[in-house]
Amino acid sequence: MRGMKSLVVTMTGVLAFGPCLSAKRPSEAKAEQERLQNSGKVMQEILHVPDDIPQELLDKARCVVVMPSVLKAALVVGGSYGRGTMVCRGGKDFRGPWGAPAMYALEGGSVGLQIGGEATDFVFLLMNDRAATSLLHSKVRLGADVSAAAGPKGRSASADTDAYMRAEILSYSRARGVFAGVSLEGSTLRPDGEANRKLYGKSTTAAEIITEPDTIAPSAANDLIGALQVSSPQLKH
Repeated sequence: MRGMKSLVVTMTGVLAFGPCLSAKRPSEAKAEQERLQNSGKVMQEILHVPDDIPQELLDKARCVVVMPSVLKAALVVGGSYGRGTMVCRGGKDFRGPWGAPAMYALEGGSVGLQIGGEATDFVFLLMNDRAATSLLHSKVRLGADVSAAAGPKGRSASADTDAYMRAEILSYSRARGVFAGVSLEGSTLRPDGEANRKLYGKSTTAAEIITEPDTIAPSAANDLIGALQVSSPQLKH
């Protein structure tokens, strides 16, 4: 009888605590959802200014990484230079429509030199399969593990110079409304496993999120995915 009472008490405690657990999960994901929404706003705004990413380059990109509102003040304290997301074209050969996002982190001393005291948005284009595959599985140091360069700007800008043809990742920044190519060599990009767990509610890797066709993108990513799909629906060579 005493054992039955203990069981009832235990089950009551589990049932009472259960709603707390389920209520906590949405709040855990809130910060990541906000990053996705901000990333979508950044991408929409950049794709609607005259002097933005050349169409030719966007059409060749396998993946796009967006780091919204990176703040230098936060970097000094936290040591992490930015939090954002990566979206890739679907399929193992990166030729399908833009798919579900994986969360990423940007780190490194050179980032701090590129930004002043104001918030800065960063955008990276991954220009070949090797860059995309590398970043799906590990931390990547720009200029060392993959070749990197400041990206050209302007929809009709020439993108066939040697520097742009050789670069595996092209990087851009936007601060105070000014959009420009920026060199971030020495900085690193890496999958943010904890942020992905919070966003998707389970332990999952960036590679699983991006390459598995049945991954459902959070609604917070709709603006980001939609902007890319409208602007560059198909991979071109």
